[in-house]
Amino acid sequence: MRIVIAGGHGQIALRLERLLAARGFEAAGIIRRPEQGDDLREAGAEPVLLDLESATVEQVAAHLQGADAAVFAAGAGPGSGVARKGTVDKGAAVLFADAAVRAGVRRFLIVSSMGADPNHQGDEVFDVYLRAKGEADAHVSRQEALDWTILRPGQLTDDAGTGLVRLEAQTGRGPVPRDDVAAVLAELLETPATAGLTLELISGSAPVSVAVKSVAGN
Repeated sequence: MRIVIAGGHGQIALRLERLLAARGFEAAGIIRRPEQGDDLREAGAEPVLLDLESATVEQVAAHLQGADAAVFAAGAGPGSGVARKGTVDKGAAVLFADAAVRAGVRRFLIVSSMGADPNHQGDEVFDVYLRAKGEADAHVSRQEALDWTILRPGQLTDDAGTGLVRLEAQTGRGPVPRDDVAAVLAELLETPATAGLTLELISGSAPVSVAVKSVAGN
């Protein structure tokens, strides 16, 4: 499998790239700065230099040609303002989904956020973020040409992963290590029966593979 990851230098993406390389998959990560390339190579991934805030659908689609799956794991980051919630958390996600459709890549995963809602009220930066993520999710879920899965993790931590999670349509709030988010994404990529699902993820008691098989109906 060849998997193209938007936000390839992000904390979850780098973890996912290592997992995919260990499984023998070919991963490519989209990055904005050339100096990030070495970190991707070290993780076993191919760096792709492209700015999703200024690229066209055609430019992104060219890098998705021949891929088996696309993962949107980009984010403006906690230090960014309102404007970049619109250009990255929503705009880049919409662009990446449209490019996947253009390139004929059906399998599409998006890392969203618990509480994402296009109708979320409020004007604080985090309110705008949740609204942007919700609007991105809504756009992705409308694409009939995509076998999409939306993953909404709880509070992200840098604790070591336990491999034990709770993955359901609704889990309630809770923390989850980025290690375990990456592990769930890797498992979702190999579980096409999770297409069409919006899933919340927190730490729990089920091994990752069991949790994914359970939501897939196996």
